[in-house]
Amino acid sequence: MRYNPGQKIVFMHDVGGGIVKSVHENYVIIEDETGFDQKCRFDEIAPVHGEEYHLNSEDIVAINEDESFATIKHHVRKGNLTGKRKPVDVWEIDLHIEEITDSHSGLSNGEIVTKQLRELRGFFQRAKSKRIRKLIIIHGVGMGVLKEEVRSYLDKQSSIDYYDADFREYGKGATAVEIFYSGSED
Repeated sequence: MRYNPGQKIVFMHDVGGGIVKSVHENYVIIEDETGFDQKCRFDEIAPVHGEEYHLNSEDIVAINEDESFATIKHHVRKGNLTGKRKPVDVWEIDLHIEEITDSHSGLSNGEIVTKQLRELRGFFQRAKSKRIRKLIIIHGVGMGVLKEEVRSYLDKQSSIDYYDADFREYGKGATAVEIFYSGSED
């Protein structure tokens, strides 16, 4: 398939899509819906046909909800023993690269982190669209690069609070996020 600058695409194995910025012999540079440039092989993208397609979070969720490689677990946590609290939905995502892509051979460390952050952005958008109040983001311990990037992303979000997830369940490799919604927000 031949791509042209300005053409709309979707990612085959990741959440989202973007616009082709430049075409090279073995890859293309894509500006994704959040403004980041991505280097992609031709087999990692697909063209969007038609003029009515718009890259927004609802379309991205609709395209990728059933195809996402990320592991999203829905937990229902029961309230306290008195039963006065309502159950709380908790979504969990594991950002280890092995969990979000079939193969990461040939990817640089920077490209891996970019894929992980793209997955996080899509996950966060889906959670907010469903009004999920608590998220667990598993980033692992490692050198701490992904944890720093996750928390940098969270620092830019409004109406949230985040902290280390329960050590007994996740060790030091996860961040818990609470999202606060106003009564009028959809």
